[in-house]
Amino acid sequence: MNTQEIIDAGRHVLNEEADALKTLGAHLDENFAKAIEILFAAEHKVVISGVGKSGLIGQKIAATMCSTGTPAIFLHAADAAHGDLGIYQAGDPLILISKSGTTGELLRLLPSFRKMGAKIIAIVANAQSPLAQKADVVLDIAVKSECDPLGIVPTTSTTLQLALGDALAATLMRKRHFGEKDFAKFHPAGQLGRNLTLTVADIMHPLGKIAIVPAGTTLRQAVVEMTEYPHGAALVADADKNLLGIVTDGDLRRALNKYDNINDVLVDQLMTVRPICAYTSMSLGDAARTMEDRPSQISVLPVLDAPDGKVAGIIRIHDIYQAGII
Repeated sequence: MNTQEIIDAGRHVLNEEADALKTLGAHLDENFAKAIEILFAAEHKVVISGVGKSGLIGQKIAATMCSTGTPAIFLHAADAAHGDLGIYQAGDPLILISKSGTTGELLRLLPSFRKMGAKIIAIVANAQSPLAQKADVVLDIAVKSECDPLGIVPTTSTTLQLALGDALAATLMRKRHFGEKDFAKFHPAGQLGRNLTLTVADIMHPLGKIAIVPAGTTLRQAVVEMTEYPHGAALVADADKNLLGIVTDGDLRRALNKYDNINDVLVDQLMTVRPICAYTSMSLGDAARTMEDRPSQISVLPVLDAPDGKVAGIIRIHDIYQAGII
């Protein structure tokens, strides 16, 4: 295969799977809504089971549900028949995943689950299969062929199973009104959780450890202050700690290029008046977006004790990087 043939082969797979996803979305029907109602009503947890590649997809769906407000576990169908069925609690809804709908390990479990009052949701590619016939709700991915060269390797089918699991989890989030604070509660040590739970106050450089000067200060004196507290900026504030402006390292470089003699240059001539600010209770994620989501990124922000409040410190994008937030 030459380079173009390799690219075309990869593009074919992606296009085939993308088309299959669009078709699945277009054919989603009331069975999806029924599945959501069953899962939402679970008193304890959702149990997801499958074998092989479908089992791997089931593990990911269970993990996604757990992190988004729907307690869920993955139960391997083979292990369930040898004691692991004990994890099941009466009333737990089941999601059984099988492309063919004929997976023997799943079918053998159905009588046991039915005796325990299970509601069964089947994710299959054959709505006439034995598993589909015995389920309460059928979510038919309706895939006709796989996108590998042989048309038999689980590729398109597993993509559709995974996407359908994401759709279930995300819709349950909406139904539960699951918000950022809920998400952070389940991710205390992860990057996403830290984005939501850590605040600017947790990592900022506070008053007493930053360069801060009054209006009328010479550029030379400001440089002295910025050398003692090398955070890339000096804040200009009045005696009551009301922010008047900010002078950055970039402003200093531009001043040296503009003025032959900086001895008489005042910070008032250089500072950015009414600069963009962070405030102490702002999440680090929001602070990072404030600094980065703009045509010209900002490397340092003044921090106020509240929106339109008094000067409290400085935060740098480097500080956020070091905190492992982005």
